[in-house]
Amino acid sequence: MGSQSPHYREVLKGRKQPPYFEKKSGLPQRARRLGGNGLAQDSAASDSPAMKRILCALAFALLVHACSGAVTIATDRSDALYEVGDKVVFQIEVKAGKDAVEKGAISFTLSEDGKNTIRSGKMALTGAPLTLSGRLSRPGFLQCAVSYSPKGAKPVRALAAAAVSPLKIGVSLPPPADFDAFWKAQKEALAGIPMKATLTEVPGRDMPVFDAQITCVGAPVSGYFAKPKNAKPKSCPIILWVHGAGVRSSSLGNAVTGAAKGMLSMDINAHGIPNGKPAKFYQDLAAGKLRSYRHDGREDRDTVYFKGMFLRLVRAIDFLTAQPEWDGRTVAVVGHSQGGFQALVAGGLDPRVTFIGSGVPAGCDHSGNVVDRIAGWPKLVPLKDGRPDAKILEAARYVDAVNFASRCEAEAIVSVGFIDTVCPPTSCYAAYNQLKGPKRMLNEPAMKHAAPAHIKDAFLKAVLKHASRKP
Repeated sequence: MGSQSPHYREVLKGRKQPPYFEKKSGLPQRARRLGGNGLAQDSAASDSPAMKRILCALAFALLVHACSGAVTIATDRSDALYEVGDKVVFQIEVKAGKDAVEKGAISFTLSEDGKNTIRSGKMALTGAPLTLSGRLSRPGFLQCAVSYSPKGAKPVRALAAAAVSPLKIGVSLPPPADFDAFWKAQKEALAGIPMKATLTEVPGRDMPVFDAQITCVGAPVSGYFAKPKNAKPKSCPIILWVHGAGVRSSSLGNAVTGAAKGMLSMDINAHGIPNGKPAKFYQDLAAGKLRSYRHDGREDRDTVYFKGMFLRLVRAIDFLTAQPEWDGRTVAVVGHSQGGFQALVAGGLDPRVTFIGSGVPAGCDHSGNVVDRIAGWPKLVPLKDGRPDAKILEAARYVDAVNFASRCEAEAIVSVGFIDTVCPPTSCYAAYNQLKGPKRMLNEPAMKHAAPAHIKDAFLKAVLKHASRKP
């Protein structure tokens, strides 16, 4: 059954529990819910030859799905929350259609959030639910990965995880002694560059909307800026929307959404690049100049790419707080993934920020490998001869969201997916636990790396509630 780490203990035991984590092969969930046979019914459309071919193809796909099977994994607690030393029980079921699979085997791996394998092996299928259990001896996430290979079909994989004393996950390294002095110097250099904003009106809107290009260190702040129609002086809170990883234009929709809620609203792209260009423009940048931006310059704190991205946050706030309509009280920064990274940074770097919404934040715990712990995206620090590269590790500490979080006194709402393999939950909690102000974590046990609608809605509601607080 494989080797066992001295940090962990686990046992096998049979016990049935309801499924909370699921991975199915074949058609998407929506297709399987549409009707008794999984297909939407439209008598007029289904009479056409083209529709008949589509229905036949879908029916075949459903047959393949029923034969290939589905794997579900459940924890014995619906919230998947445990304490160090608690036994975590995972229940595993494999079905072909509605029937339990009675032959074959699954492969499984228990690990510490996907990094340190605790135990791996195989378990024979008998038609009854299988259970696998384990314990962690330090705060983190116990992950259970299962794979099943149906005969003549592709492997089906499922993932589940349990949070073990997540509020006790600490820092892997303290901030550098000169962390604050370094960033103070960067902001002073930024302040020495006169702020010049070029605003180009976007026509066809029922509120003032502009493409905004604002001078900064290096690339400009590039975004869409919108404000409520006929907004009065000192009447509007600020919301700054920031982007996840990739190369794209700023979002006009986000800017308008915030303004429609009565806010000075600005959405900026991560790179200071022009907005509203054809898709090929951004594709070429992503394949060329910005292909490796996430690792560019990582050998030195003065050249690391994220330094410029973070200074654009400060300059965007400079611009927004200079608007006569700002209420003088509220500055919110909201984003997911790399945007969540930026929100944490903004909260720690700029004391004008009063609220952050950080969804599945990237950029957390770059130094995780120092304590044999998984690091967050973009895995900034590589291993060299089995150890973290010392030079890159030192530079990475100046752009670690964990270190900015430890200086953030803003109100915060954060989301985390327990089976997020891009921004692992261990790294997200490492940052969350350092936040100094009022804070709330939205735990999503069955969520991978995502920003679903209900999370976005919760963030916006939290921003509006914060903006309406009493002075």
